[in-house]
Amino acid sequence: MTASISLGVRSILAGSAHGPVVAAEGLSFWGGVDPATGCVIDVHHPLRGQCLTGSVLMMPTSRGSCTGSGVLLDLILSGRAPAALLFSEAEDVLTLGALIAAEMFGKSMPVLRLSPKAFSAVADAQSVRIGETAIEADGWSISIEPPAMGELDLTDTDCAMLEGDQGVAVSQAMRIICAMAAQQGATTLVDVTQGHIDGCIYASPANLTFAEKMAEMGAKVRVPTTMNAISVDRSNWRAQGVPFSFGDPSARLADAYVRMGCRPTFTCSPYLLDSAPRMGESIAWAESNAVIFANTVLGARTAKHPDFLDLCIALTGRAPLAGVYLDAPRKAKRVIDVELPEGADDAYWPLVGYLAGRAAPDRIPLLRGLASAAPSRDDLKALCAAFGTTSAAPMLHIEGVTPEAGSAVADTSDHVTITRADMREAWLLLNQGPEDVELVAIGSPHASLEECRAFADALGGRERQRDVAVIVTAGNEVIARARQDGTFARLEASGVQVLPDLCWCSISEPVFPTRTKALMTNSGKYAHYGPGLSGRAVRFGSLADCVAAALSGRVEVCLPKWLS
Repeated sequence: MTASISLGVRSILAGSAHGPVVAAEGLSFWGGVDPATGCVIDVHHPLRGQCLTGSVLMMPTSRGSCTGSGVLLDLILSGRAPAALLFSEAEDVLTLGALIAAEMFGKSMPVLRLSPKAFSAVADAQSVRIGETAIEADGWSISIEPPAMGELDLTDTDCAMLEGDQGVAVSQAMRIICAMAAQQGATTLVDVTQGHIDGCIYASPANLTFAEKMAEMGAKVRVPTTMNAISVDRSNWRAQGVPFSFGDPSARLADAYVRMGCRPTFTCSPYLLDSAPRMGESIAWAESNAVIFANTVLGARTAKHPDFLDLCIALTGRAPLAGVYLDAPRKAKRVIDVELPEGADDAYWPLVGYLAGRAAPDRIPLLRGLASAAPSRDDLKALCAAFGTTSAAPMLHIEGVTPEAGSAVADTSDHVTITRADMREAWLLLNQGPEDVELVAIGSPHASLEECRAFADALGGRERQRDVAVIVTAGNEVIARARQDGTFARLEASGVQVLPDLCWCSISEPVFPTRTKALMTNSGKYAHYGPGLSGRAVRFGSLADCVAAALSGRVEVCLPKWLS
């Protein structure tokens, strides 16, 4: 019998499992894994096409969307999930999905955190068996340490909520928060002033099951809480031909959160609202681009809260005091010098964000060399959104631009560069579609009023090419202001459709034009996720490139002048 050795394996969520080992780089389950099959659909990931069902999935950590927790929950409930999750770094999104499955539905999945040495040893195995006390493979056994049981210092109000004084939904929410606090190493909770819900996207039936169960238990939010984009145009989905089988649960999901007291803002750009937080304000936002923008550009403080935890915090007004709520974890642990090509256009910013995430997939970076370009709010919005597709970090810093950059570098930071050659490589990676396009997609994240005006100005009253659909997604408040100042009418006159409520990462057929073979976008985020989510080829470029595609139905397959 093989003796068990200790290499540093900590149980986060207990359980038993066995299966083949699948080891890979970080993966976003939302936009990266199909909940209907358990297969990887991220076309940029090495595991593309592989089924994860029943595997022991190993990653340093997850990345990308907060909605991954909902996708994992659905996979667990449908029997299509990995058998276990093994991480070598802190991870919240998928851990929370597994925690909800165990806490609310009685379905356990082991989640372990491994030291680098243990991670390397297990990754070399063909298959493993996980028990309560050990990971076993042919010829070896590694002992598992029990979950950390740190003391959580709760206030009297916290204890009262936990014990059910404010209802069963609040008690359930506080139990989930306390469990997450323990695995994050938090010793206390922090008050938050507002929330933003990401779980209102109909990523899977599990999102609806969770929300309606909480609403039926009488859940009501305790702090002002906005809502992310949803999966349908709430008022018009029937007229748009959306199947009832999708439109009804999507609308019911939104309605459940509204019943719980959330504000029906339906935007993935809550930083554009009048309720946007201020410097130093502790908030509880989900949705990766929103979290990164809030921390980076506004200087507010929020962890990248997974779906479901966002509601739990909104119901209690309390979040684990860990991660970037604290000063030290906000420091940059990697300095990235970025080349600034002469004549770079607006496509530069999402490209830099995408590359910065690849260069710092597991840590907060400081970007240097960008201040002289004086990026606008929309430039930073595009950068933050693209960064969130390739990095697990909840923020970044830009020297001379973002509010905390002046004192942001940790003593232990290292150094890398992003060159024009890197940009050319990424440009080609995001431009694997043909010259002909049938769709132009603007608004991922939701377009600002300034972006809508710039698009209308660039179109200059010219009509789109007849065979090209041109769609902008934006929040209702932006659309209302665009109507007031005439921007909406100018876009409509050019044949542009402006859609509320949903965004490109949640849009589906037939609102997504079914005859589309390839599309053009100025979003680094959608250029990354679009092929997997839509099944179409994607071209990426500047706003001017999008206008050219709208007017001609074609976009040249070549590098922009500033990258040539």
